Amino acid sequence: MGELRGTHVPVLLERCLELLAPALDRPDRTTVYVDATLGLAGHAAAVLAAHPRTVLVGLDRDTEALAHARVRLAPYADRVHLVHAVYDELTEVLARLGYAEVDAVLFDLGVSSLQLDAPDRGFAYARDAPLDMRMDQTTGITAEEVVNTYSHGDLARVLRVYGEERFASRIASAIVRERQRARLTSSARLAELVRQSIPAPARRTGGHPAKRTFQALRIEVNRELAALETALPAALDALSVGGRVVVLSYHSLEDRITKQVFASRARRTGPIDLPVELPGSGPTLRLLSRGAELPGEAEVAANPRAASARLRAAERIDPTDDRTPTTGRRADRERPGRAAAGESDGSEVTHDPPRSSADDRGSTRQGEGT
Repeated sequence: MGELRGTHVPVLLERCLELLAPALDRPDRTTVYVDATLGLAGHAAAVLAAHPRTVLVGLDRDTEALAHARVRLAPYADRVHLVHAVYDELTEVLARLGYAEVDAVLFDLGVSSLQLDAPDRGFAYARDAPLDMRMDQTTGITAEEVVNTYSHGDLARVLRVYGEERFASRIASAIVRERQRARLTSSARLAELVRQSIPAPARRTGGHPAKRTFQALRIEVNRELAALETALPAALDALSVGGRVVVLSYHSLEDRITKQVFASRARRTGPIDLPVELPGSGPTLRLLSRGAELPGEAEVAANPRAASARLRAAERIDPTDDRTPTTGRRADRERPGRAAAGESDGSEVTHDPPRSSADDRGSTRQGEGT
């Protein structure tokens, strides 16, 4: 294994530890923690250090990240299972390892520091590199194949839907014209095509003009949203009662999927006019915060890549337990950090009181990824 590429600071680390602790602090037995996006193992190492009776199941599709994580987690090797897999394979991974249920799951979505900071991976628009963008370089199509083989319509759809790019059609037209002259293979050339396709007034705001295009191609290459739509319900199904899941997302579409999945399980499913709850119709999830939590200003200043992070968390509950808070209960306490403005799921919400003063120090994945 070569020298570590990329500077890794786990996002919202203290808040994640605070939220996961009640599910992992079970003195009567060993607990199981799943890091579905292990990356360079920043969150995982902190969890293992804080909970000596916890076993880690760490998944990642990036073989280079797994190699570095294995070295970092060597002090805990006797309670670590590292698996080369995408998070939508969670059910199969747990079955192979013999775990019928788990106690906590973390998803830290998006692209990692390693992938962003390694020029040859092709994720960064600021550096020239081959157009790869695969998180798992052992399989799948590359971004080069996407830009050189997709039709104009399909390219525009990818950029518009996954990148929320207003000028998707213009950028797709520029790519098609370019590849008719010569195959498009360079990230720098693609970034320049995007810049030329966006009107000058629109280039003056919103950061680098290629940001949305590169994000969209990365999501398409790695099937990130489709994987999340499968993985998140599977993770909730695997949780024990009292188990918790935390999701860090860095894109509105990821956050929307998380919000919808959580909300669907945090509400009652029986007729609302019945005087008693029908068996099996109660909520199976308790939301731990109202809307999405944002990193604090101190964390963003220390690690700008944390700026787009959105955190949601929930706890598995017994739908037959009549002690479950009723829908619409007001939060008992304010959470540390900031809340996304103007957001409410309309589902039951309970806040955990902070176990210690939270000052947003020392957190950050990489604006996208563990």
